[in-house]
Amino acid sequence: MTAPFRSLVKDYPRYLKSFELFLDRSSEHQCMQDFIHNTLPDILGSIGGGRSIFNVMGVGSGTGEIDLEMLAQLHMKHPQVKVNNEVVEPSTDMLHKYKVLASKTPNLDYINFSWNKMTASEFEKHWQERKLGKKMDFIHLIQMLYYVKDPETTVSFFRSLLDEDGKLLIIQVSGEGGWAKLIRTYRAALCNPEISQCVTMGDIKTFLDTKDIQYSNYVLQSHMDITECFTEGDEVGELLLDFLTEVVEFSKNAPEDLKKGVLDLLRHPDCSKEVDGRIMFNSSMEVVVVEP
Repeated sequence: MTAPFRSLVKDYPRYLKSFELFLDRSSEHQCMQDFIHNTLPDILGSIGGGRSIFNVMGVGSGTGEIDLEMLAQLHMKHPQVKVNNEVVEPSTDMLHKYKVLASKTPNLDYINFSWNKMTASEFEKHWQERKLGKKMDFIHLIQMLYYVKDPETTVSFFRSLLDEDGKLLIIQVSGEGGWAKLIRTYRAALCNPEISQCVTMGDIKTFLDTKDIQYSNYVLQSHMDITECFTEGDEVGELLLDFLTEVVEFSKNAPEDLKKGVLDLLRHPDCSKEVDGRIMFNSSMEVVVVEP
């Protein structure tokens, strides 16, 4: 990364502010909700082999809202089953919020939570050192493979934990959307491999295909209103630009040619479309459900 740039993930308060703004300005959350309620139940219906206890794992679970949504769907599909749920999350703040949410959510008596304040790689080392042999029925990696050193090794490890009818669910930005075009064009300028791999689902699917690993693929069409990004000095626009580029105060710190190039790309029809005078960025995601 160019010297003046500071990764957004290193400035947690600003990251959180920009992330919340992204959620407010995008249809990502709704797309994920639709997938969880309409598609995921059939996937979850095929796991578990009739066992009375399921082992579930969320890696990079954040504050837990999505995890609990998925666990609720699992419970509806298998109402008699008890769940051992491994939560892996490196952020103290997010893990605390997840615990608070779980404590306030009714009817979770069927779940036994195990809290792991660890990165994915720390958890992998912890698992291997303890020689934990138990197999998992369902593992999910949602929007977290950007922040591991080696996404392919991470996917391989967690897939190796699956039971014979288990499923590994991965959600990542689409290899065909605006995010992918931004990454492909400006990877050298924006991506710090020590922090973020700038990996898309296109990269993950290429790896799975190379290894002849079976998976199902779903596209979640999503968009994000980035109109204010094109108004110089607009606070909302600057936060959204930070989130898009993962750079703290990108608008202020980027060289003019890089800033112009990024803004031109974001507005290009390959990345965005204009709807009622608003610039809507293609922030589509993809889901893959990986077989053991």
